[in-house]
Amino acid sequence: MVRDGLLKTGQKELPSKYFYDSVGSGLFEVICTLSEYGLTRAEECILTNHVSEIVAKLSESVIVAELGSGSGRKTRLILEELCRRQPTSYYPIEISRTALAHCERELSDIGCVSIVGFEREYLDGLLEVAARRREGERLLVLFLGSTIGNFDGTASTEFLRCLRKILYPGDFLLLGADLEKPIDTLVAAYDDGLGVTAAFNLNMLVRINRELGGDFAIDQFQHRAVFNEQTRSMEMHLESRIDQRINIPAARVSVNLKAGETIWTETSHKYSLPELTDMARESGFRCVDTWLETSWQFVENLWIAE
Repeated sequence: MVRDGLLKTGQKELPSKYFYDSVGSGLFEVICTLSEYGLTRAEECILTNHVSEIVAKLSESVIVAELGSGSGRKTRLILEELCRRQPTSYYPIEISRTALAHCERELSDIGCVSIVGFEREYLDGLLEVAARRREGERLLVLFLGSTIGNFDGTASTEFLRCLRKILYPGDFLLLGADLEKPIDTLVAAYDDGLGVTAAFNLNMLVRINRELGGDFAIDQFQHRAVFNEQTRSMEMHLESRIDQRINIPAARVSVNLKAGETIWTETSHKYSLPELTDMARESGFRCVDTWLETSWQFVENLWIAE
């Protein structure tokens, strides 16, 4: 995928999933604490204030799978509330081994929760979890933090359709989504004053150098965060400061970059509430309820598979 992205005609790109090595996972945890980045605090506020309402709307017997668990800090609120009813099985699914280990350590002290992690792509891991369910159990899938916004265009709905095919009617999806807000607020969130997000972005090149033998000169790139008004998305890019040639032997690719040319590393779409309602219907879900945090404009959506 590194090779394909860098050889693309026009805009070169690298998949955002490659952010999350041990350093990248740690940097993202720091980003979540930054004053400019209100998304994580908004979601934690919703879960803190409304977790009992969310859990009350679920079936009595549920197992929990989480796509991209991260550290598991927010998930603790849900698992502890579920444990008030009965012991719970929790299956975090992560592509980052470091994040998965952190999550398992973070939540291991909840005595009535059984944790089995999967170092997998999201849908591959979810298939394994679904195969473990017992008769009569419902599956609650957690997809928090607005990761759904990282899919380009219609790919988000297509991903949700694929997810729905794994579920049974009556299973649940708890989906976080970041909403539209002023552009200057968004740009600041993705280009913080301390430069943590810049380090997070540039670390992808460090990882390619280390794991694939690349020769990216890190100091010859700079972080760029821009708002794409046409797609209503924040984009992160790595911009070449000079004309240069990059070689990545393990990916069997060499590529020329001009000064000012960028490699697109992430998109983060910002939703409207009607757009999310349409996505639920088009992907085979029905919205059960929503919880809105207005200080940052973030929404938690509980959907049921139809």
